[in-house]
Amino acid sequence: MTINDAVAKRISKLLKEKQIKQYNLEQNSGIAHGSMACIMNGRNKTVTLTTIYLLANGFNMTIQEFLDDPVFDKSNFNFEKYV
Repeated sequence: MTINDAVAKRISKLLKEKQIKQYNLEQNSGIAHGSMACIMNGRNKTVTLTTIYLLANGFNMTIQEFLDDPVFDKSNFNFEKYV
């Protein structure tokens, strides 16, 4: 799994938990629809810390709260391909 995959899974989970539409998240976070679509569809291969900050802010949470999920456990990632 890539970091982008994990971020997309976390977004989907939070949208369901908080009963928020993706459109509302885009509006609350300031992330353009096209950029959000690339994240959610896996076309984006890298997600910046700025994007994670904006997403967290869109969900009214801190970066730490956004990243505090088992999907971000290091055992889920293959970092060798990044080195």
